[in-house]
Amino acid sequence: MTSILDRPLKARTFPGLGRRRRVVNNLAGLFVTTSMVVALAPLVYVLFSVIAKGYRAIASAAWWTQSQAGMTAFVAGGGAYHAIVGTLLQGLVCAVISVPISIMVAIYLVEYGGGTPLGRVASFMVDVLSGVPSIVAALFIYTLGVATFGLARSEFAVSLALVLLMLPVIVRATEEMLRIVPVDLREASYALGIPKWKTIARIVIPTGLSGIITGIMLAVARALGETAPLLILVGYSQSMGWDIFHGFIGSLPGMIYDQALAGAGVDPVPTDRLWGAALTLILVIAVINIGARVMSKIFAPASQGRSTRWPSGWTSRASTSITGRFRPSRM
Repeated sequence: MTSILDRPLKARTFPGLGRRRRVVNNLAGLFVTTSMVVALAPLVYVLFSVIAKGYRAIASAAWWTQSQAGMTAFVAGGGAYHAIVGTLLQGLVCAVISVPISIMVAIYLVEYGGGTPLGRVASFMVDVLSGVPSIVAALFIYTLGVATFGLARSEFAVSLALVLLMLPVIVRATEEMLRIVPVDLREASYALGIPKWKTIARIVIPTGLSGIITGIMLAVARALGETAPLLILVGYSQSMGWDIFHGFIGSLPGMIYDQALAGAGVDPVPTDRLWGAALTLILVIAVINIGARVMSKIFAPASQGRSTRWPSGWTSRASTSITGRFRPSRM
């Protein structure tokens, strides 16, 4: 005997989680969320403290247009123009020195020296250099450059120490971006008879340019906040200075240290310049990081600007379009 059902019976496709599994899952989520809050709480507290105590100083137009020339620790006011310019100049010098060297090292590790003894040694040394503290780099430059070869204590000496800190960051960022460039692009270029060096310069590097720029910007941001090389290799100047090879020069980390050394916060020494310099340094680094994000979007592969994954069929279209980048000529 059979019966006709109004609706067919469906087996439960997913029986659901048991009570114990739900409890464990909720506890795991609570633990992760609590860990995140604990990690962010000190950062948020420091950030709000710096903003609350330093915004009055940077709100003044004089802060961005005047230096501390002629000012004493017991008088409030003055500006940080000399320190801002000195910090940016320091970052520019570091970038000019470190970027070409880092990119060449990364190209060698990816395109030429992969698996070779020299390549393995170079990769190991980059890993070691990435863990070197800034004070060790400063002492190395002081011992080798200042004490041995008579290099003047100057911003250039500081830049050499900071270059040692920037090199591993840029090398690893460039290396990773060059490795994710599809092999099809290289093979299509070689099939057209294009030399390897020109393939790297015209195909590989432009394709990974977004990540390379991001690595450069992040390395510069790290270098701008270092203080140990400034204390060892150059003194702090309250006036504007443009000579990077001789004499003292202003910088934001140096200004913070100078104000703290003068007893800022102990009556009658004001603290406006101390917190203002700290907030300005945070703003400069934040702008650089935001710039890195924006530039990574602009130079993203295939003009996508949203992901580093290659769209389906992109490699074949890019391979056929390589001929448009090179005019038929003798190589």
